[in-house]
Amino acid sequence: MAAGTTVPLGPGMTCTIPDHPNWLTAVTHMFLHGGWFHLIGNLWFLWVFGDNVEDAMGGLRFAVFYVLCGLAAFAAQALANPSSAIPMVGASGAIGGVMGAYARLYPRAPVHLMVVFFVFVNRTVVPAFLMLGYWFLIQVLAGIPSLASEAGGVAFWAHVGGFLAGVLLIGVFSKPERVAAHDALVARGAYLR
Repeated sequence: MAAGTTVPLGPGMTCTIPDHPNWLTAVTHMFLHGGWFHLIGNLWFLWVFGDNVEDAMGGLRFAVFYVLCGLAAFAAQALANPSSAIPMVGASGAIGGVMGAYARLYPRAPVHLMVVFFVFVNRTVVPAFLMLGYWFLIQVLAGIPSLASEAGGVAFWAHVGGFLAGVLLIGVFSKPERVAAHDALVARGAYLR
């Protein structure tokens, strides 16, 4: 899109493409959300998977890891659709990185799922690699159509990029002694994954 182009976002809202991109948006996008459900969904996945990943590296390293995963998510989405005028907001890519790290650190950890089939509701337990692998596959399949057109709504390639960054970066950021201490606590039943 050319500089000065105005993109309608909603009733009474527009976004004007600036002359020079502000690269700070590569960081700030992961702290904005498209609404309460978007924010709550991201916080839920961060709550489920984030504490165990943070246990593996410590708080400061986790913060750096999180931002790097968000930057990778931003880059993946920008590469997938470089001419998009649709603003990208949300922490989903960075949280995808946390999920990728969890899948690599704790692939056999039990993940409790609620399965809803019309009026039937059941709970089941699957290994983390199965649930997170399924989530990753859904992101890739849903993202393929967006390569051919500028579809709005969900930045699927940001999710994919963040997840892959998490899988790769956890090897650098995790501390083996912290992972071993975490596993020992789980083995003693001190807390559940």
